[in-house]
Amino acid sequence: MKKAFIVLSAIGMASTGLAVAFASEKTPEVRAVGAPKNCVITHQIRSTKIIDDSTIDFKMAGGKTYRNSLPNGCPGLRRDDAFSYRTSTSQLCSVDIIRVVENYGGRLQQGAGCGLGKFQPIEKISTN
Repeated sequence: MKKAFIVLSAIGMASTGLAVAFASEKTPEVRAVGAPKNCVITHQIRSTKIIDDSTIDFKMAGGKTYRNSLPNGCPGLRRDDAFSYRTSTSQLCSVDIIRVVENYGGRLQQGAGCGLGKFQPIEKISTN
């Protein structure tokens, strides 16, 4: 059985994937910590933040954050601040495709399909 999720970026609810985005938030600088992973477990995703049309941060249970840099970008991802994915497993992987969710007059429709990259663990850089 395939599972489908819609993710509206930023502050979110568990893996049902619904959240609200705040475009005025400044994105903090980050650094890579450790080796990238091919997959993350979907039920551990707590929220997402779409940085731009080719970058998504996945905040996980336990506080770890993974940055996914899409190898070819994803037209409209930042503009619509929402994406969905389907998986037949309990993992979201670098071989999976996300779809931009577009809002046309209150009606949600699937937009561009875009491949994911690897999931790079990151941490914020303190600016103190």
